[in-house]
Amino acid sequence: MAEKVEELKTPGAETKPAPAAKAKPADAEMVLGIWPHVRTENTINRIMYTVIATLVPSALMGIYLFGWSAIQVIVLSILVALGTEAAMQKALKQKLTIWDGSAILTALLLAMTLPPGSPWWMTAFGSFFAIAIGKQIYGGLGYNPFNPALVGRVALLIGFPLQMTTWETIHPIFSGVDVTTGATPLGVVQVARLSHKPVPDAETHQYWSMFFGNTMGSLGETSDLLLLLGGLYLLYKHYITWHIPVSMVATVFVFTGLFWIFDPVHYANPLFHILSGGLMLGAIFMATDMVTCPNTPKGQLIFGAGCGLLTAIIRMWGGYPEGVSFAILLMNSLTPMIDRYIQPHLYGAK
Repeated sequence: MAEKVEELKTPGAETKPAPAAKAKPADAEMVLGIWPHVRTENTINRIMYTVIATLVPSALMGIYLFGWSAIQVIVLSILVALGTEAAMQKALKQKLTIWDGSAILTALLLAMTLPPGSPWWMTAFGSFFAIAIGKQIYGGLGYNPFNPALVGRVALLIGFPLQMTTWETIHPIFSGVDVTTGATPLGVVQVARLSHKPVPDAETHQYWSMFFGNTMGSLGETSDLLLLLGGLYLLYKHYITWHIPVSMVATVFVFTGLFWIFDPVHYANPLFHILSGGLMLGAIFMATDMVTCPNTPKGQLIFGAGCGLLTAIIRMWGGYPEGVSFAILLMNSLTPMIDRYIQPHLYGAK
């Protein structure tokens, strides 16, 4: 190489020694290592327990409204979930991670989708199914294609439809009122629809009751206000984004609103659909599951709109009064396809 350089020199040109390379300061050295290079204080434990904390007010509201039976459902669901996860991880010789909060969160979400007076055996089976079949059978947290809590709920809906549609009326824990059963607002609408009668519409004060939580239903679908406050905090912490909740709720509002405008006798008001049932719980806390929803904002908008559309279709024409669980699970199955075709632009691409 030195000979080739010498040949290219101009005749008569002086040869100058090459300047010595300057030593780089220690702090200017480039460090090579495996990714990721982004450092954050967020951990699985912190995220899971933060989400659990945002659900606690709604759970306490359910306990206040429905009494000791609600406490039994929540506690039993959590204990069975922890035991199931520990047993499966030990059987599969995996690291024990029952205290990372994921099993507790799954159990709490499942309990909040159950009727307050659910039999103990049904709660235990649903919690076991959610962890064993909905999560651990795929390899544990991060590998499950479907939301585990909804897997447990749908299994109970299919296997025990009578128990899953038997609802307790409101009897605050300190009131001493005996337990009685009744129909939820969505159940009343479904009965009217199936019997080809006019759909009863709620008055303004009933809308406020549903918004604040003074209505029958599952443990976690009573107070939309508390669910919204929890969702706002998760948005503030950047644990979820607005794309899925907004697109899901907006789609339900628009789709049901179109049918209500043309036939208000046989279709409920879109505000009724938003405030009743588990729409808020599903849109804020279940459809936004980091593992089972798309990664890109555009993909999340499509995912949320699909969840909302399927929810409205099942509610208006399906055999179940509620469609949130089925809608989210069906869209979970489409998440890989959405991520495949909806991808972010490559860095530097035009």
